[in-house]
Amino acid sequence: MTGSEPSPSFRLAYVPGVTPAKWGRIWNERLPDVPLTLLQLPAAEAHGALREGAADAGIVRLPVDRTFFSAIPLYTETTVVVVPKDHVITAADEVSVEDLADEVVFHPLDDVLGWDTPPGEPAFERPATTEDAVELVAAGVGLLVVPQSLARLYHRRDLTYRPVTDAPQSAVALAWPEAAHTDLVEDFIGIVRGRTVNSTRGRPQPQAQAQPEARKKGRTTDRGSGGGGGGGGRTGAGRAAGRGGRQQQGRSGSGSGGASGAGARRGKPRRRS
Repeated sequence: MTGSEPSPSFRLAYVPGVTPAKWGRIWNERLPDVPLTLLQLPAAEAHGALREGAADAGIVRLPVDRTFFSAIPLYTETTVVVVPKDHVITAADEVSVEDLADEVVFHPLDDVLGWDTPPGEPAFERPATTEDAVELVAAGVGLLVVPQSLARLYHRRDLTYRPVTDAPQSAVALAWPEAAHTDLVEDFIGIVRGRTVNSTRGRPQPQAQAQPEARKKGRTTDRGSGGGGGGGGRTGAGRAAGRGGRQQQGRSGSGSGGASGAGARRGKPRRRS
């Protein structure tokens, strides 16, 4: 990289209720030279930011336009109703949409549940944001149904919540423009999917691949050295050749001795004078 080239970075958009801290920590451990920029955006604006290139990827709420985005679903949230702590609903462990029929239920303009028909009695005016709706619940003028992460995000000591068993749910996904699937996007996919740093999927890890090759070469060299260093130790072929040589030598020696003896016996006896 030359001095005129910008340093690589990765921009991650995320919507309210999402907590990317764990993934950000792993990113900083694995890619300390690539800054991670976190951009919190309203749910309604996150998709537009990705389209315009203001972020490289985003943790957003489904659905997304699958003709433009690639997406990996991460989890689906429990839906809850936010109520004052002294409300009658707190006597139950969970409620249904029907249990809210006689209650004023706020439906903020940034609602993420996509109701066909919102539950309960409609409020006189729709709050602009979920945070505004929580303030109205605290004032005792109505209830609010949201994903559990938003109930936690805007938690107040005087409020609590209960699961709504048959309400729509909000799914969260990692999304990015399909045409912009970069190496850094692949790195982040590996992190959210729990891949290890030496995983064979995603971008190759040159060092991780070089080590097994080096060990393989080392084993080959050791075997070769063992054969050369063991010059004093004979191989099976050498031992066989040695035995064959000794046997041949023994046969040759016996034959020579026998021939000498036979020659002596065949000679004419000397006369005695």
